[in-house]
Amino acid sequence: MFGERPDWDEYFLQLADLVATRSTCLRRQVGAVLVKNERIISTGYNGAPRGLEHCLDIGCLREEQGIPSGHRYELCRGVHAEQNALINAAYYGISTAEAVIYCTNQPCIICARMIINAGIIRIVHRGNFDDDLAIKFLKEAGIELVLIPRQANHSR
Repeated sequence: MFGERPDWDEYFLQLADLVATRSTCLRRQVGAVLVKNERIISTGYNGAPRGLEHCLDIGCLREEQGIPSGHRYELCRGVHAEQNALINAAYYGISTAEAVIYCTNQPCIICARMIINAGIIRIVHRGNFDDDLAIKFLKEAGIELVLIPRQANHSR
């Protein structure tokens, strides 16, 4: 009658997948969900800062310059999904201490440093991004990392 009920990790990862559909990045749609005590406290997707034009509308500078993924982040208009989830929590005065972040991709080194300083204790992600330094920093900080690959029947 009904499909299998997802556990909490898969449930929040599926919500992160949905959040990613709001992304305005031409290269990669990423979503993040911040959770405390199995309750959503904030979400974020990658895209231009409030009030700025989106890459969907004006194009991608990094693509135009042939910059590969994972390099020269400073040339991107977009704020990463993880950063936006943290910023949105701060904007509304919600503490991120001891929260869990669910991400459609492994966080990059820039996001990893912010996640560490935001007091996040656990990251559940789907992988699909290669940044060994980020993993090294997160492990050094004692943050639990959980990789749950996409299911074969899941389209994103």
